[in-house]
Amino acid sequence: MLFALLCKDKPGHLDVRMDTRPTHLEYLNRLNAKGTLKIAGPFLDDEGKACGSLIIVEAESKEAARALADADPYAQAGLFESVEVRAYNWVFNKPEA
Repeated sequence: MLFALLCKDKPGHLDVRMDTRPTHLEYLNRLNAKGTLKIAGPFLDDEGKACGSLIIVEAESKEAARALADADPYAQAGLFESVEVRAYNWVFNKPEA
């Protein structure tokens, strides 16, 4: 099952994002190698600066998806103000397996 992780950065924490980015990318690369990661990228503010993240993962349950979100180095560094985990149904432009 797919889950969207909707992550909102804390205001004024761009430095935390940039400092933690290398380990965050390593984490996402590991998820990608396992086939768990489907989509990932930052939300941008009006100035074009990252202010959150959209990550779509495949997981057995909402709890398992939440565990993936909690293990993200960004979350562990205290970057996120909130993380919403929502079941997701990919309908259009889904790559064929």
